[in-house]
Amino acid sequence: MATYMAVIITLGTLGGRWLDEHVPLSKTPIWTLILSLFSVFAAIWYFIRDFLKPKR
Repeated sequence: MATYMAVIITLGTLGGRWLDEHVPLSKTPIWTLILSLFSVFAAIWYFIRDFLKPKR
């Protein structure tokens, strides 16, 4: 589970850095900030969804 969360957050952050290099909107790395926060929320959502799934 921790590996999945780390991969989700890493991919979001790397995607944001890539976008900041190719689509610069300002001096602030806005894409990195947005995608990093989104990936953290996505990882938490994935964890909660998996945790609450009924186990057999």
